[in-house]
Amino acid sequence: MRYSVGQVAGFAGVTVRTLHHYDEIGLLVPSERSHAGHRRYNETDLDRLQRILFYRELGFPLDEVQALLDDPATDPREHLRRQHRVLRARIEKLQKMADAVEHAMEAQKMGIQLTPEERFEVFGDKDPERYQEEAEQRWGNTEAWAESQRRAATYTKEDWQRIQAETDDWGRRYAALVAAGEEPSGEAATALAEEHRQHIGQNYFEVSYEMHVCFGDMYVADERFKAFYDSMGEGVAEHLRDAIHANAARNA
Repeated sequence: MRYSVGQVAGFAGVTVRTLHHYDEIGLLVPSERSHAGHRRYNETDLDRLQRILFYRELGFPLDEVQALLDDPATDPREHLRRQHRVLRARIEKLQKMADAVEHAMEAQKMGIQLTPEERFEVFGDKDPERYQEEAEQRWGNTEAWAESQRRAATYTKEDWQRIQAETDDWGRRYAALVAAGEEPSGEAATALAEEHRQHIGQNYFEVSYEMHVCFGDMYVADERFKAFYDSMGEGVAEHLRDAIHANAARNA
Protein backbone atom coordinates (compact mmCIF):
# COMPACT_ATOMS: atom_id res chain seq x y z
CA MET A 1 0.00 0.00 0.00
CA ARG A 2 1.14 3.51 -0.81
CA TYR A 3 -0.28 6.59 0.89
CA SER A 4 -0.28 10.25 -0.03
CA VAL A 5 0.98 12.92 2.33
CA GLY A 6 -2.60 14.00 2.99
CA GLN A 7 -3.66 10.47 3.90
CA VAL A 8 -0.71 10.01 6.25
CA ALA A 9 -1.39 13.35 7.90
CA GLY A 10 -4.95 12.19 8.52
CA PHE A 11 -3.83 8.84 9.93
CA ALA A 12 -1.27 10.34 12.28
CA GLY A 13 -3.10 13.48 13.38
CA VAL A 14 -0.34 15.80 12.15
CA THR A 15 -0.31 18.50 9.52
CA VAL A 16 0.91 18.12 5.97
CA ARG A 17 3.35 20.91 6.72
CA THR A 18 4.85 18.83 9.55
CA LEU A 19 5.41 15.88 7.19
CA HIS A 20 7.02 18.19 4.65
CA HIS A 21 9.35 19.49 7.36
CA TYR A 22 10.28 15.97 8.47
CA ASP A 23 11.14 15.19 4.85
CA GLU A 24 13.24 18.34 4.44
CA ILE A 25 15.38 17.60 7.52
CA GLY A 26 15.76 13.93 6.63
CA LEU A 27 13.78 12.67 9.62
CA LEU A 28 11.07 10.98 7.57
CA VAL A 29 11.82 10.76 3.88
CA PRO A 30 9.03 8.98 1.99
CA SER A 31 10.17 5.82 0.27
CA GLU A 32 8.70 6.75 -3.08
CA ARG A 33 7.43 9.60 -5.16
CA SER A 34 4.86 9.60 -7.89
CA HIS A 35 5.68 10.50 -11.50
CA ALA A 36 4.47 13.98 -10.65
CA GLY A 37 6.87 14.18 -7.71
CA HIS A 38 4.26 13.70 -4.99
CA ARG A 39 5.33 11.95 -1.79
CA ARG A 40 4.24 8.36 -1.30
CA TYR A 41 4.58 6.59 2.05
CA ASN A 42 4.66 2.84 2.60
CA GLU A 43 4.13 0.72 5.74
CA THR A 44 7.78 1.07 6.77
CA ASP A 45 7.48 4.84 6.60
CA LEU A 46 4.36 4.74 8.74
CA ASP A 47 6.15 2.61 11.31
CA ARG A 48 8.97 5.15 11.49
CA LEU A 49 6.48 8.00 11.80
CA GLN A 50 4.81 6.22 14.68
CA ARG A 51 8.12 5.99 16.50
CA ILE A 52 8.88 9.64 15.75
CA LEU A 53 5.57 10.73 17.23
CA PHE A 54 6.14 8.51 20.26
CA TYR A 55 9.43 10.23 21.04
CA ARG A 56 7.98 13.65 20.30
CA GLU A 57 5.15 12.99 22.73
CA LEU A 58 7.79 12.28 25.38
CA GLY A 59 9.34 15.66 24.68
CA PHE A 60 12.41 14.66 22.67
CA PRO A 61 13.70 17.35 20.28
CA LEU A 62 13.83 16.40 16.60
CA ASP A 63 17.62 16.05 16.46
CA GLU A 64 17.56 13.54 19.32
CA VAL A 65 14.70 11.65 17.69
CA GLN A 66 16.75 11.34 14.53
CA ALA A 67 19.77 10.15 16.50
CA LEU A 68 17.67 7.55 18.26
CA LEU A 69 16.30 6.21 15.01
CA ASP A 70 19.42 6.38 12.83
CA ASP A 71 22.52 6.04 15.01
CA PRO A 72 23.17 2.38 15.84
CA ALA A 73 25.51 3.46 18.66
CA THR A 74 22.76 5.37 20.44
CA ASP A 75 21.20 3.60 23.38
CA PRO A 76 17.48 4.41 23.28
CA ARG A 77 17.02 3.04 26.79
CA GLU A 78 19.35 5.65 28.26
CA HIS A 79 17.49 8.38 26.41
CA LEU A 80 14.21 7.04 27.73
CA ARG A 81 15.53 6.86 31.28
CA ARG A 82 16.69 10.45 31.10
CA GLN A 83 13.42 11.58 29.62
CA HIS A 84 11.54 9.63 32.27
CA ARG A 85 13.32 11.60 34.97
CA VAL A 86 12.42 14.85 33.22
CA LEU A 87 8.79 13.79 32.89
CA ARG A 88 8.55 12.77 36.54
CA ALA A 89 9.87 16.17 37.61
CA ARG A 90 7.39 17.85 35.27
CA ILE A 91 4.52 15.77 36.64
CA GLU A 92 5.43 16.68 40.23
CA LYS A 93 5.56 20.36 39.34
CA LEU A 94 2.22 20.20 37.55
CA GLN A 95 0.68 18.34 40.47
CA LYS A 96 1.81 21.06 42.86
CA MET A 97 0.34 23.67 40.53
CA ALA A 98 -2.92 21.73 40.31
CA ASP A 99 -3.05 21.43 44.12
CA ALA A 100 -2.48 25.16 44.48
CA VAL A 101 -5.27 25.95 42.01
CA GLU A 102 -7.60 23.52 43.78
CA HIS A 103 -6.85 25.14 47.14
CA ALA A 104 -7.49 28.56 45.61
CA MET A 105 -10.84 27.38 44.21
CA GLU A 106 -11.87 25.97 47.58
CA ALA A 107 -10.72 29.13 49.31
CA GLN A 108 -12.93 31.22 47.03
CA LYS A 109 -15.86 28.91 47.80
CA MET A 110 -15.31 29.16 51.52
CA GLY A 111 -14.44 32.84 51.46
CA ILE A 112 -10.85 32.54 52.68
CA GLN A 113 -9.07 35.30 50.81
CA LEU A 114 -5.51 33.94 50.88
CA THR A 115 -3.04 33.03 48.19
CA PRO A 116 -2.02 29.35 48.02
CA GLU A 117 1.34 30.27 49.55
CA GLU A 118 -0.31 32.11 52.43
CA ARG A 119 -2.70 29.23 53.04
CA PHE A 120 0.16 26.75 53.36
CA GLU A 121 1.99 29.22 55.58
CA VAL A 122 -1.00 29.57 57.91
CA PHE A 123 -2.49 26.09 57.93
CA GLY A 124 0.47 23.90 56.97
CA ASP A 125 -0.75 20.41 56.16
CA LYS A 126 -4.13 21.07 57.80
CA ASP A 127 -6.85 21.63 55.21
CA PRO A 128 -9.35 24.25 56.45
CA GLU A 129 -11.91 23.08 53.83
CA ARG A 130 -11.53 19.39 54.59
CA TYR A 131 -15.12 19.10 55.83
CA GLN A 132 -16.43 22.14 53.96
CA GLU A 133 -18.93 20.32 51.76
CA GLU A 134 -20.26 18.19 54.60
CA ALA A 135 -20.58 21.21 56.88
CA GLU A 136 -22.46 23.11 54.20
CA GLN A 137 -24.88 20.20 53.78
CA ARG A 138 -25.52 20.11 57.54
CA TRP A 139 -25.75 23.81 58.31
CA GLY A 140 -25.77 25.62 54.96
CA ASN A 141 -29.25 27.05 55.53
CA THR A 142 -28.53 28.39 59.01
CA GLU A 143 -27.67 31.92 60.06
CA ALA A 144 -24.58 30.57 61.85
CA TRP A 145 -23.25 29.21 58.54
CA ALA A 146 -23.94 32.47 56.73
CA GLU A 147 -22.21 34.43 59.50
CA SER A 148 -19.14 32.20 59.38
CA GLN A 149 -18.88 32.74 55.62
CA ARG A 150 -19.21 36.52 55.98
CA ARG A 151 -16.48 36.65 58.59
CA ALA A 152 -14.12 34.29 56.75
CA ALA A 153 -14.35 36.47 53.65
CA THR A 154 -12.91 39.44 55.57
CA TYR A 155 -9.98 37.71 57.27
CA THR A 156 -6.42 38.44 56.25
CA LYS A 157 -3.43 36.14 56.58
CA GLU A 158 -2.65 37.77 59.93
CA ASP A 159 -6.19 37.08 61.15
CA TRP A 160 -5.91 33.38 60.27
CA GLN A 161 -2.49 33.18 61.88
CA ARG A 162 -3.90 34.66 65.07
CA ILE A 163 -6.84 32.23 65.06
CA GLN A 164 -4.55 29.28 64.43
CA ALA A 165 -2.15 30.37 67.18
CA GLU A 166 -5.03 30.74 69.65
CA THR A 167 -6.32 27.27 68.72
CA ASP A 168 -2.89 25.70 69.16
CA ASP A 169 -2.36 27.45 72.49
CA TRP A 170 -5.77 26.34 73.78
CA GLY A 171 -5.05 22.76 72.66
CA ARG A 172 -1.75 22.65 74.53
CA ARG A 173 -3.35 23.97 77.71
CA TYR A 174 -6.29 21.60 77.53
CA ALA A 175 -4.06 18.58 76.85
CA ALA A 176 -1.94 19.53 79.86
CA LEU A 177 -5.06 19.78 82.00
CA VAL A 178 -6.20 16.30 80.94
CA ALA A 179 -2.73 14.85 81.51
CA ALA A 180 -2.72 16.36 85.02
CA GLY A 181 -5.89 14.45 85.89
CA GLU A 182 -8.21 17.46 86.25
CA GLU A 183 -11.89 16.55 86.42
CA PRO A 184 -14.07 17.64 83.47
CA SER A 185 -16.50 19.26 85.90
CA GLY A 186 -13.75 21.20 87.69
CA GLU A 187 -13.13 24.94 87.51
CA ALA A 188 -10.11 24.66 85.22
CA ALA A 189 -11.78 22.35 82.71
CA THR A 190 -15.06 24.26 82.50
CA ALA A 191 -13.14 27.53 82.14
CA LEU A 192 -11.31 26.12 79.11
CA ALA A 193 -14.57 24.74 77.74
CA GLU A 194 -16.04 28.24 78.01
CA GLU A 195 -12.96 29.66 76.31
CA HIS A 196 -13.51 27.13 73.51
CA ARG A 197 -17.13 28.31 73.09
CA GLN A 198 -16.15 31.96 73.09
CA HIS A 199 -13.34 31.37 70.61
CA ILE A 200 -15.85 30.02 68.09
CA GLY A 201 -18.18 32.94 68.80
CA GLN A 202 -15.47 35.56 68.43
CA ASN A 203 -14.08 34.19 65.18
CA TYR A 204 -16.84 32.32 63.34
CA PHE A 205 -20.40 32.59 64.71
CA GLU A 206 -22.22 32.91 68.01
CA VAL A 207 -22.53 29.59 69.85
CA SER A 208 -25.21 29.06 72.46
CA TYR A 209 -24.60 26.65 75.32
CA GLU A 210 -27.11 24.26 73.78
CA MET A 211 -25.28 24.35 70.46
CA HIS A 212 -21.97 23.91 72.24
CA VAL A 213 -23.28 20.75 73.90
CA CYS A 214 -24.21 19.40 70.47
CA PHE A 215 -20.70 20.17 69.28
CA GLY A 216 -19.21 18.39 72.27
CA ASP A 217 -21.23 15.28 71.53
CA MET A 218 -20.12 15.43 67.89
CA TYR A 219 -16.47 15.66 68.93
CA VAL A 220 -16.79 12.14 70.34
CA ALA A 221 -19.39 10.59 68.02
CA ASP A 222 -17.64 11.62 64.81
CA GLU A 223 -14.38 9.74 64.50
CA ARG A 224 -12.75 12.54 62.50
CA PHE A 225 -13.39 15.17 65.16
CA LYS A 226 -12.42 12.71 67.87
CA ALA A 227 -9.13 12.04 66.08
CA PHE A 228 -8.51 15.80 65.79
CA TYR A 229 -8.97 16.48 69.50
CA ASP A 230 -7.26 13.29 70.62
CA SER A 231 -4.25 14.29 68.53
CA MET A 232 -3.76 17.08 71.09
CA GLY A 233 -3.52 14.52 73.87
CA GLU A 234 -4.91 11.16 74.87
CA GLY A 235 -8.54 11.35 76.01
CA VAL A 236 -8.99 15.04 75.14
CA ALA A 237 -12.14 14.54 73.01
CA GLU A 238 -14.20 12.78 75.68
CA HIS A 239 -12.85 15.00 78.44
CA LEU A 240 -13.79 18.11 76.46
CA ARG A 241 -17.27 16.78 75.77
CA ASP A 242 -17.85 16.25 79.48
CA ALA A 243 -16.41 19.67 80.32
CA ILE A 244 -18.70 21.31 77.73
CA HIS A 245 -21.70 19.58 79.29
CA ALA A 246 -20.62 20.67 82.77
CA ASN A 247 -20.05 24.24 81.65
CA ALA A 248 -23.48 24.40 79.97
CA ALA A 249 -25.12 23.06 83.13
CA ARG A 250 -23.43 25.77 85.22
CA ASN A 251 -24.75 28.45 82.91
CA ALA A 252 -28.26 27.03 82.41
